[in-house]
Amino acid sequence: MPASDHEFLNHYLACLLVVSSSEAVPVEQFLKLSQEQHMIQHNGEYTNPKWFIPNTLKYYVLLHDMSQGDEQRADSVYEDMKQRYGSQGCYLLKINSRTAAAGTDEQIPDPWSQYLNKSSLQSQDQSEEPAPTPVVVNTAVENNIGGAPEMDGAPEMDGHDSAENDGVFVNSLDNTHPLQLETAIDMPGSLDSLRAVAVETKTTTVYTGVAAGTSHGACLTLNDHNRLRLFIQEFTFRGLLPHIEKNIRQLNDQLVSRKGLSRSLFSVTKKLFGGGKVPEKSIAELKNTSGLLYHPEAPELQIRKMADLCFLVQHYELAYSCYHTAKKDFLSDQAMLYAAGALEMAAVSAFLQGGAPRPYPAHYMDTAIQTYRDVCKNKVLAERCALFSAEVLKSQAKYSDAATLLIKMTSEDSDLCSALLLEQAAHCFINMRNPMVRKFAFHMILAGHRFSKAGQKRHALRCYCQAMQVYKGKGWSLAEDHINFTIGRQSFTLRQPENAVLAFRHILTNDSQQTATQQGAFLREYLYVYRNVPGVCEVALPQLPLPCINSSATRVYFGHERRLAEGEKQAATHVSLDQEFEQDLAAVWQDLEEQVVAAANRGVVPSTFYPTQCCLNSQTDNLHFPLAVVEEPIIVEVAFRNPLKVPLVLSDLSLLWKFTLKDFSRPQPQDVMVGDAVTITNEKEAIAPRTVQKDGIITTEVIPEFFMSPEETRVARLKLLPRQTGQLTILGLVYNLASTPSTGNSTINSNSFSQNQGPSATAGTLVRGRQDLEIQGPRLNQTKEEKTSVSHGPDRRLDPTITPPMPLLEVFFLQFPTALLCGEIRKAYVEFCNVSHVPLCGLRVASTHPDFFTFGSSSLATPLTPLSPSSFENCSAYKTLATPPGATPGSVTAVTLVSAADFGSGGGVVSGTGGKRVAEIPLGEGTLTPGESTQLPLWLRGPDQEGVHEINFLFYYEGAEKGGKISHRVLRHTVFICASRSLSVRATACHSNTLPEEEGRNGSMLVFVDVENINTSEAGVREFHIAQVSSSSKQWRLHKCINPAENKDCKLTTRERGKLCFRATRCKPHEATSKSLEKYTFADLSLGNEQIISSTTPCADFFFRRCQPSESWRPLIAVETQGRHSRSQGAGPGGGAEDITGVVRKCNEVDLDIIVLWKAYVVEDNKQVILEGQLHVALQTIGKEACSLRQKEEAQEMVLLKFKPELPPPITRPSMEQLSHLIKTNLHYPESYSHSFIQKSLCMVPVILTLSNCSLAQVDAIIDLRHKTTSPESLEVHGSFTWLGQTQYKLQLRAQEVMRLPLRAGFLHAGVYNLGTARVFAKLADQGAMCETSQQTATPALIIINST
Repeated sequence: MPASDHEFLNHYLACLLVVSSSEAVPVEQFLKLSQEQHMIQHNGEYTNPKWFIPNTLKYYVLLHDMSQGDEQRADSVYEDMKQRYGSQGCYLLKINSRTAAAGTDEQIPDPWSQYLNKSSLQSQDQSEEPAPTPVVVNTAVENNIGGAPEMDGAPEMDGHDSAENDGVFVNSLDNTHPLQLETAIDMPGSLDSLRAVAVETKTTTVYTGVAAGTSHGACLTLNDHNRLRLFIQEFTFRGLLPHIEKNIRQLNDQLVSRKGLSRSLFSVTKKLFGGGKVPEKSIAELKNTSGLLYHPEAPELQIRKMADLCFLVQHYELAYSCYHTAKKDFLSDQAMLYAAGALEMAAVSAFLQGGAPRPYPAHYMDTAIQTYRDVCKNKVLAERCALFSAEVLKSQAKYSDAATLLIKMTSEDSDLCSALLLEQAAHCFINMRNPMVRKFAFHMILAGHRFSKAGQKRHALRCYCQAMQVYKGKGWSLAEDHINFTIGRQSFTLRQPENAVLAFRHILTNDSQQTATQQGAFLREYLYVYRNVPGVCEVALPQLPLPCINSSATRVYFGHERRLAEGEKQAATHVSLDQEFEQDLAAVWQDLEEQVVAAANRGVVPSTFYPTQCCLNSQTDNLHFPLAVVEEPIIVEVAFRNPLKVPLVLSDLSLLWKFTLKDFSRPQPQDVMVGDAVTITNEKEAIAPRTVQKDGIITTEVIPEFFMSPEETRVARLKLLPRQTGQLTILGLVYNLASTPSTGNSTINSNSFSQNQGPSATAGTLVRGRQDLEIQGPRLNQTKEEKTSVSHGPDRRLDPTITPPMPLLEVFFLQFPTALLCGEIRKAYVEFCNVSHVPLCGLRVASTHPDFFTFGSSSLATPLTPLSPSSFENCSAYKTLATPPGATPGSVTAVTLVSAADFGSGGGVVSGTGGKRVAEIPLGEGTLTPGESTQLPLWLRGPDQEGVHEINFLFYYEGAEKGGKISHRVLRHTVFICASRSLSVRATACHSNTLPEEEGRNGSMLVFVDVENINTSEAGVREFHIAQVSSSSKQWRLHKCINPAENKDCKLTTRERGKLCFRATRCKPHEATSKSLEKYTFADLSLGNEQIISSTTPCADFFFRRCQPSESWRPLIAVETQGRHSRSQGAGPGGGAEDITGVVRKCNEVDLDIIVLWKAYVVEDNKQVILEGQLHVALQTIGKEACSLRQKEEAQEMVLLKFKPELPPPITRPSMEQLSHLIKTNLHYPESYSHSFIQKSLCMVPVILTLSNCSLAQVDAIIDLRHKTTSPESLEVHGSFTWLGQTQYKLQLRAQEVMRLPLRAGFLHAGVYNLGTARVFAKLADQGAMCETSQQTATPALIIINST
């Protein structure tokens, strides 16, 4: 700051007069210098520099160069000087004891390095002009106030350092620096302006062009350094300090003598004329008081001089006392400029006092600041005072008061000054005991804004970057957008485009809450900045921030897109990107594939088996490298999201990849040579999209334009077609990013860019870049280390292995229905096409509903059905024959023996887990050649349960060449069938009491079949006809129908019910030989005019494919008699309860399946269509009803957890009901008997009791004839009689033995009698401890006794 008249701290106290010893007459030179100094001080022409006191100390220094001068002459001159000026007023300084050429290896420190400004030297080195720059002493101030280093080494071109206008370089002297103070004349409130003395200050020009690498003091030795320090010490202690003490003493004496007289006279006049104490005026009322001037010799100024001298020598206590006294005098005289200076220095002196510190008078500083600013209108002095006070408050940890003071000093007059004050206030907030971080950031933003207005771009950028550290990640999106936008603009202005790109990238990637117009401006500015980044898109593609890509949602599909239906053909659904992924359904497909693979590999799933995945996503297992086939496309679906409220336009969108060639036809060596593993990428071709692509290796699809609406989420499907085998890695995407013209105008406005390069040129601007697809794999959570750390496994869905060619199957369905009646049989056709260049073989199919379809049997029993689809109408799907003439309806028309292997081997039926089956599809020669297609019939049967059924087909096929990377391929198909109700069939079996002689020991039983029409005419069904009832069993067959309908079909309309009764007999011995152990006997009982052969396709196929085969839960029944005897003999006394239960249970088991074949008449499109179907009923127990419709299973109750081990289940004993069916009884007697009671009073009638052992073990039986009916109701119906002869028998029956016991019944008079009074008790012969169980008796056996 320039010197002023109201304070003397920067006035000169002494003057050094330096003369070289090489002068001819040094003393004369000293005299000239002394006279020149006296003239400058006392002549009125010079206002600068200012001198402290009239008698200025002159100190005479004789400088002697040791390398050149004569040392003896210098000593003699010095002695003369001591005689003339005294030993305390002069000094001989000897320097340069070392020559510049000598001792180059000696390292001498540079004594001036720590005092020279490095930034000024650096700026001089980086100047464009090699010539030294003229600098005006005391006026040029360096621009870089904060001492911040040059950013990125680029020269500063902003602010007022230099400007380039019309090609003319303008020196910094022509422009006033923002921090440069005004001259004394222009300063309001200064003493020179009040004197109105316009004296032009004389300045000298000094050249400071010093090279940065110049060494200072190279000729000085260490002794010279000591001489310099000694010189300063001598000057200070022997010259300057004594001079100051002398002046302090003189000033004190003058003040004591002068001030006392003047004060006494002044006080007397005030008492006489003033009338008391003058009331103090507020500072606001003190107007025009700053113009009071004091004579240089005034007592008040002498006190101020004394105070300043004491302050300079750090005598702060005396200085404070003097400042305090001067303050009172100045205030009494209303000299406010002098008073403010005294208040300022008094406060500083009080703060700097040692020992017991005086309390810091902060109100002194506040008063001084207010006086400088409001009364004296001197903003510079007010700012200086505020900075002093702020530093004092910060040293006392009063950061809040310091910040408040600094903020008060800001104004709109000087942007640079306000920026500095705001920055210091921000640092006060962050240094508080509880840091106020948000206030720090807010005031740094304000400071950066003011720096920017002042042209200080670098300081503005620094402030915004520091504030960004606070606002980042706090959710204040609007504040972050403003800061990033300003950082981007300032960085771009400072030629830091990389930082500008990063800042704009943050604006675009965050979830911005800006308006659409503002976001459009951000986008266009980003594109404009990106295009100005040097070297962008020339070597490597840059990463683009828009649009956002959800990498984890990326889906990859391997294979061709399926052809749509052609005419009546319905293509297999397979897998497509339009389908949603379901984890449960994927598990079903995997289970089906495991079954069909096991069937193709002799029932064993290979250890290398991995389920086929045609479409990979985030929920699939992506730990393995997926397998793709050469010449088959790979489709990558990428999910884009536009976070902005403005549309985006992507063009030339394609995939980036790298590919490693591998030949899988020959074995790969362990150490692959470099020449064998060549990695190829399309990154260079992607930089220029119009160049020739590498289509010979991989054909890359390019989407010309991809438009995204505001805030839209959209997927793009990009395709690759591999042409060679190897390892492919999909790296990411490459595209051009552009904004639509409606997104607004750019806001970059800088003087350094002309209008033709400005924002208006960004309309239609596009940037080519890339985005990488980086997918994070699933988190590993198996080992202890993985559980305690966060580690992720690989996700290889984008790293497919391209394998050699494989066959490709397409399947089409013809006349495939969408709705069926329950049990309805429909014939459709399937077409298999091999669309690859490789033959296809091993075609199989697995399904979740194996009972829904059949391809028929390859045996000779397959009917010769027409293959033409047009001949299906009104053509039966069954093989039918005309009923023989004269045949009775309901009689057996055909009995056929069929082996399950006929339909198991030919139809490829292989039992799998869960009841699912795999069927081989018969091909002509076992293979499908390339381009070949074949058509096969397919019979369908409606599900037994009504509703909509989802049925999955999995077609499996292999290539002709084995040992490839892919062992097989699959094709999926899903159909939905709506099943409507048709018929409900219930069947019951019971023992037949009659034992016809022709059937001998084979036995018979009655089967009751109850058929109900439960259709509600939803499908237009008018009526159902029961065309035929067939049976299938290994031991039983239907013999005849007991109640056939005469002369009419058995038809049922809606809600009607019909009941049929059949007699079933055991298979004949020649039908149950050892050779036909696994054969089923099919018996057909036709109820109409034609017979359906149930032992052929499709009837027998669906019988063997029923959902719950009776064999799966039925115990195996041995047929051979020897086997029965051996098993019965084996059950000895030591036999377990399980053997007993099994033997007893087998007595009541039935191995008989009933097949009801029906026809339905439906009206469709005003014409009648005949539908056919079949229902199955499995009889398993005597007396237990079976139904064709499966009953709904009741929900199981939740079972409580048990921590104790459960006891083994108790041994089950056969129930009393089961034991009551061991023996079947039958009475043979005449229905009526005539007797003459007159001739003979007792009538004896012979009766034969037939006992049949139904079990497979020996049974002990007891027959008790003593039981008589005593109930009066029965006596009213029939009379009482008695058995004659032995009334109790004990017999033993072998397994399935039939025994006849002759009895006689006695009657005393005629009437109706019930002979069924005999009671039979039985038990197993080997179970001695078991009591006999009463056997169920037959129905009442009535006999009529007539009297003649």
